Amino acid sequence: MEAQMIDSPFALKTFLDDLPDCNGPEPSLYIDLEGNNLSRNGTLSLITILVEPRHTVHLVDVTGLGKDAFETAGSDGRTLREILESPKIVKVFFDIRNDSDALFGLFGVGVGGIEDVQLMELASRSFSKRHINGLAKCIERDSTLSFAEKGEWKASKERGRKLFDPNLGGGYAVFDERPLSTEIKKYCVQDVVHMPALRELYRAKLCDAWWKNIERETSARVALSQGKHFN
Repeated sequence: MEAQMIDSPFALKTFLDDLPDCNGPEPSLYIDLEGNNLSRNGTLSLITILVEPRHTVHLVDVTGLGKDAFETAGSDGRTLREILESPKIVKVFFDIRNDSDALFGLFGVGVGGIEDVQLMELASRSFSKRHINGLAKCIERDSTLSFAEKGEWKASKERGRKLFDPNLGGGYAVFDERPLSTEIKKYCVQDVVHMPALRELYRAKLCDAWWKNIERETSARVALSQGKHFN
């Protein structure tokens, strides 16, 4: 799947104008962030947004746009900041903590309306809930991808990791290089494109009581990430 780069205020306005209403219990937006030491003490380089049911992926160039990434308004006055902060628009993340820390610490964006797939996976288990899993493990274990598709997904992820992981000879500065490399674009896409199926799988296993627990813990994660002692 190709990702559309949003690297100008005009492109961002066009994206916002084309977005569906997004209100309601079923999420339309699946989001992941990338940066150099992604946190209040690092940088936020890219926001990857999967829009469903259109199944389109968009990369918001925060490196280039800066605060305009959050303040540029569509024709109806709606900004990305308002979308991220709205409790009425569901946004799906996988482990909201560092993403929220970076958004709040660097740009003053206090996220609301968040679903955290990592917590959904933890709550849906029929075995030990002692440890949390990363997204890669969830995809490997729980996705409905074929063996060949999982192999292709894993290879794409590894190619991306070699470019940014210092332990593999890379550097996080690749997220700030423009034009963005094809492999990094693919890496970003892979982080969001499988989240809808995982969310649907885990959500189907959860009773109302567990869902309430997840909502409380997600809110606690957001509050913790905005605290002065986080990270």
